[in-house]
Amino acid sequence: MTDLRAALRDFPQAVGIVTATGPDGPVGVTVSSFTSASMHPPLIVVWIGEGASAWPVLRTAPLFAVHLLHAGQTALSDLFARTGSDRFGPDTDWQPDVDGVPHLLDAPLRLVCRTARRIAVGDHVALVGEPLEIQHSTGAPPLVRFQGRYTSVA
Repeated sequence: MTDLRAALRDFPQAVGIVTATGPDGPVGVTVSSFTSASMHPPLIVVWIGEGASAWPVLRTAPLFAVHLLHAGQTALSDLFARTGSDRFGPDTDWQPDVDGVPHLLDAPLRLVCRTARRIAVGDHVALVGEPLEIQHSTGAPPLVRFQGRYTSVA
């Protein structure tokens, strides 16, 4: 496992936040495992650890959103990565959309997805989503993780 982790650290991964709403309110978690899965039909995948605080809601949520972050959003990424933090407090610029799914207003890419399937693999679950709404702005370099640190693309 140490060899695998060390090898994969040499390949950059986009940093994002997955959000959803449950009976007790909004949840969210930082992820660095987002990819497009299919164009026909359009599907994306994010990997969620079964121990993630947001997993109990994502396990049954019919809708979720993926927000890919820009290089200036390391603090937001850290906030959503910390267990027990007030992720949707006054320091987070967000609002619920018409379906109640939390919208992180400053993210340059937001995909609102219908949950298509959940596939358990090891200690993670592939959360497969069908994008229903895409909000995208250009200009800001993306936030990525590389060699265990935040960086960006020149």
